[in-house]
Amino acid sequence: MKDYIQKRVLDLSCYIADHKATVRQAAKYFGVSKSTVHKDVTERLLDINARLASEIKEILELNKAERHIRGGEATKKKYKVCMEIPLKKGGYSKKV
Repeated sequence: MKDYIQKRVLDLSCYIADHKATVRQAAKYFGVSKSTVHKDVTERLLDINARLASEIKEILELNKAERHIRGGEATKKKYKVCMEIPLKKGGYSKKV
């Protein structure tokens, strides 16, 4: 494995472990795709550090178990914001 890939794998793993971050959050923070993050922390990390890999696996499983709750919270927040913005009633008014 190339050195820069190994460094990225360790950086991603430490970030996820320290912040209890999701794959999406880590991908956004490091500017890589979700697929890259997932492959790095589920496959490549096993070859580098098995103990850290098991810790990351637990975090990812927890995130997966909680994702339906996060989705509901996001929807609730979205509609709350939409309801706070007053909607214009009526059509266009003509100036005489």
